[in-house]
Amino acid sequence: MEQRHLGRTGLRVSRIGLGTLTWGRDTEEHDAADQLKAFWEAGGTLIDTADVYGGGEAEYLLGRLVERLVPRRDLVIATKAGSVPDPDRRVDGSRGHLLAALDASLARLGTDYVDLWQVHAFDPDTPLEETLQALDIAVASGRARYVGVSNFCGWQLAKAATWQLAPGGARARLASTQMEYSLLQRGVEREVLPAARDLGLGLLPSSPLGRGVLTGKYRHATPSDSRGASDRLAPFVEPYLDDSATRIVDAVITAADGLAATPLQVALAWVRDRPGVVAPVVGARNAQQLAAALSVETLSLPDEIRRALDDVSAPVHRYPDQDWSTL
Repeated sequence: MEQRHLGRTGLRVSRIGLGTLTWGRDTEEHDAADQLKAFWEAGGTLIDTADVYGGGEAEYLLGRLVERLVPRRDLVIATKAGSVPDPDRRVDGSRGHLLAALDASLARLGTDYVDLWQVHAFDPDTPLEETLQALDIAVASGRARYVGVSNFCGWQLAKAATWQLAPGGARARLASTQMEYSLLQRGVEREVLPAARDLGLGLLPSSPLGRGVLTGKYRHATPSDSRGASDRLAPFVEPYLDDSATRIVDAVITAADGLAATPLQVALAWVRDRPGVVAPVVGARNAQQLAAALSVETLSLPDEIRRALDDVSAPVHRYPDQDWSTL
């Protein structure tokens, strides 16, 4: 699998990442082991997890599998901290919480360091400088090799990255930002992606298949074994089942038919090769689903198909994105 630099750093990662959101909850150890081995054998290196996935079980399961199946040195392990299961405070970006969460992640993962440590979301109740100090400490102490953020809007990302580049002390430069990005969700193109590219951060798209909708499996009905049929996850999928999404899915299926490919391959290739994107992070229930995603490595979309998909999925960006003098 092709390897790409993560932003303006020396760290190289596979251009497809393996997500572990369901590990330890919906994905049991046997299936997780099959996925990890298949991903590694395909040349995959980037494994994405978080301290809250499965209530910590995803990290714990990954830690048990690494070395037993795959050498630690062959993987780029990325985890996140800051999201908390508290209805009154969903994000805790305080230095104390973040550093304690990092130590707990390392213990569950069974490793002395993570390759990429990310703040899971912006905390409006903690000074940003305090949050970023935790990233500096993590790198200085060797507990994290590189750092990034996740779910920061444009101004939050620009402020954080600019602060880390300011003179006056050793600061860990941000390497990446992780955001949802797909043909069904192109909101990052408004401010986040331009900021990331200008500041030299690599984008790691989450939900690159539009929460599964871009595979076409919801086109006629909701499969009984899908997220959309789950009481817990149906609200996650439902926003992408409207008429606008249907038009985009139909276009993806038409493109796939013309290329003798699958809708999954077309949708994933589109986001993988967008400017500024380093590695879409895909999740799967089993090794067979993962193999279907990894098969995109051989597909590059022709320019005319890419432009057609761009047009059918184009978001409405008006003022101030367009030249105000033409409005």
